[in-house]
Amino acid sequence: SESISDLELLQNTFKNIDFVFHQAAIPSVPRSIKDPFTTNLVNVNGTLNVLIAARDNNVKKVISASSSSVYGDTPTLPKKEDMLLSPLSPYAVSKMTAEHYCQVFCNVYGLKTVSLRYFNVYGPYQDPTSEYAAVIPKFIIRTLNNKSPIIYGDGKQTRDFTFIDDVVSANILASESDITGVFNIADGKRITLNELATNILDLCGKDLDLIYEDPRPGDIKHSLADVSKAEKAFGYSAKYGIKEGLSETIKWFQR
Repeated sequence: SESISDLELLQNTFKNIDFVFHQAAIPSVPRSIKDPFTTNLVNVNGTLNVLIAARDNNVKKVISASSSSVYGDTPTLPKKEDMLLSPLSPYAVSKMTAEHYCQVFCNVYGLKTVSLRYFNVYGPYQDPTSEYAAVIPKFIIRTLNNKSPIIYGDGKQTRDFTFIDDVVSANILASESDITGVFNIADGKRITLNELATNILDLCGKDLDLIYEDPRPGDIKHSLADVSKAEKAFGYSAKYGIKEGLSETIKWFQR
């Protein structure tokens, strides 16, 4: 299977390419806790391969997918890009390391790089079947099948959910700008998982109880982004609030 672990493949693929959008990763916190070795191999070594191939092919810019998980559970909200990072999982460490590699390739080799710290991305086409699936597709699929959404912990944990269209627009804006560095990409608002589940039940027209299970290791209690840096640097702003994003997503899953 084709993978960013294959440097030769990347060297050939990046010939005559201006921009590289580096979205490839093993994206799961629980999976990284189960198998830190593979997460590191793909997310860290893989990113290094992407950067080497981009440098060798004189790519104009690499836009790399990072993650809000790099912040860990520091009590300060909202999260700002210059905060001290405190990763809680091998996944978060791998994303933090990838960011540092991007910065170093920018400083040492003059390869322009941007790392976008995504906050809980959701939307159509997200896979709800994996045991490591993100919370929104899981909630939606269970609800549409008249099964109660399952919440790990008390449901009072908060997340800043980002609709996929906003992430795409952030990538395009970052590629068109000369700016380099690290930027939060999010809605800039937060919601508890209890509220999220209730919203999904309402939008699906279902009346189901919520099921609570033990919290998961490596999970963060609260998350909220300050997106003003990306706003100033390349004009990013979220076009989708949680209600609009959820109804688009639910429509897609209903189809």
